[in-house]
Amino acid sequence: MADGTVVVWDEALLAYDMGDHPLDPVRVELTIALARELGVLDRPGVRVVAPKPADEAALTRVHRPDYIEAVRAAPDDPFFSGWGLNSPDNPVFDGMHEAGALVCGATLAAAEAVWRGEARRGVNVAGGLHHAMPARASGFCVYNDPAVAIARLLDLGAERVAYVDIDVHHGDGVQAVFYDDPRVLTVSLHETPLALFPGTGFPEETGGAGAEGMSVNVALPPGTSDLAWLRAFHAVVPSVVRAFRPQVLFTQCGADSHRLDPLADLRLSVDGQRAAHLALRDLADELCEGRWIATGGGGYALVEVVPRTWTHLLAAATGDPIDPLTLTPLRWRELARRRRPDREVPLRMTDDGPVAYQPWQPESEPDAVDRAIMATRKAVFPLHGLDPHDPRD
Repeated sequence: MADGTVVVWDEALLAYDMGDHPLDPVRVELTIALARELGVLDRPGVRVVAPKPADEAALTRVHRPDYIEAVRAAPDDPFFSGWGLNSPDNPVFDGMHEAGALVCGATLAAAEAVWRGEARRGVNVAGGLHHAMPARASGFCVYNDPAVAIARLLDLGAERVAYVDIDVHHGDGVQAVFYDDPRVLTVSLHETPLALFPGTGFPEETGGAGAEGMSVNVALPPGTSDLAWLRAFHAVVPSVVRAFRPQVLFTQCGADSHRLDPLADLRLSVDGQRAAHLALRDLADELCEGRWIATGGGGYALVEVVPRTWTHLLAAATGDPIDPLTLTPLRWRELARRRRPDREVPLRMTDDGPVAYQPWQPESEPDAVDRAIMATRKAVFPLHGLDPHDPRD
């Protein structure tokens, strides 16, 4: 297996553009620009490759053919309705099918490179469109590129794929596609569905018949910050992923858990998100011989957060982490101000967020995060032969 990283990128990925909409492609443009300015994409062993669109065969492994036809047709009909399209969340835009297929193709390229041993790690920061359903657009997502790529991994012979989703929103589309498939473990840490879209992701959602325990959901209370989030992550994710013994780790690394994100109510810092990326990389190194595929996802603090968070992700995937105290380069700041003069441009790669969390222990007087942890552990740990009350599991 080659000891390098494939970063899939082309400016054509910016065509996934819903117009005046929270999912603004400038966040991806500024991520790649920041990573370039910091030399992340010029590291030894890094290959930047341009994607090709996913073809019909790849898309129909997840999406119904009639839905794909609807996506193609919708831009030509100003009165189009149905399939979750032409809604405030999922407005129709010119070239929608082509743009969505290219995002899927980029994630497919990352996954194939890793599975075939051409690289240890693969990244598509423009991907992570995890809400799309087989026959419905949802949550800004037209096609579900993580699900399409995981389906390809299964077709190529993978027997155990672990999917970990740290977006603030539940990874409902990926869970739905593989809910009955014991070959795919889906783990999602998200703000409670009682408070946030899409209204799913309760601990009791543990997998369908024959796949019991393959869906793991940690539903966190609003206001959860770095140390509590990291406590929850480490109290659940490593244990269930180790028990599953994946051959490859696939992660959706949405940046919308940040305290500045306008669409949600968790309180992470860039530093907490960086710590999560490093923990995921370590799990891939421990369990999968380093095979790690990472995508972006949500994230709507377009200048203040997303470029720094995903540049840290790219650094974790390509070599040494970036020192949090690193200054953002002057040329990048100038570009960010030109693109979004109304936004505050960060000067450093850190928020000075704390990351030295206390490991979870069963408490006699648990707080809301501890209760969320225990709800998940009780729901799924026994299904993996783990003791929900033992902090060593």
